[in-house]
Amino acid sequence: MHNGCVGTRCVSLRIILLLLLLLSAPALFAADCIPIHEAGQHVGETKCVTGKVLRVKVGSKNVHFLDFCEDQMACPFTVVIFSNDLKDVGDVRHLAGRTIEIRGAVKVYDGRPEIILSRISQITGGAAMIPPLPKNYDVENRGHFSAGRLHPSKKPAKTKAKPPTTSTYGNDVEGQEPPD
Repeated sequence: MHNGCVGTRCVSLRIILLLLLLLSAPALFAADCIPIHEAGQHVGETKCVTGKVLRVKVGSKNVHFLDFCEDQMACPFTVVIFSNDLKDVGDVRHLAGRTIEIRGAVKVYDGRPEIILSRISQITGGAAMIPPLPKNYDVENRGHFSAGRLHPSKKPAKTKAKPPTTSTYGNDVEGQEPPD
């Protein structure tokens, strides 16, 4: 039976088709992404929201925010990354200046729609290739770097044993008379 493929020509055709499929996949996913200004219309839904991250801010308790607007307080959408999720998400500081697509539940906090980023798989496209946190990045210390090692506790200083004040010499034992 002959299906129209001959040797390496068939393999090349399959590789080309696979590459076309892979390259068109982001466009297919992007088709259902909404811009940040429409996120408020989809509260309570799981959506893909797309926008350009202008900067990454670190707030209290090391919570990271992705800012999509110059004036963040007037911005219609934000992305929040809690400190305990940074190890699963990666070094989000590398997202500044990139256009991202983030998928998640659109929620409202303080009157503004947001998506909580808790794992890297929520980000699609080239922005999903952010590096992991550096090993010495201290998430509890607002991003300051630490040595990352524990210092052993100090051992008590060794003291030499002092001889007892009532020493016995030879066969003398305290409280007994020497043998005759």
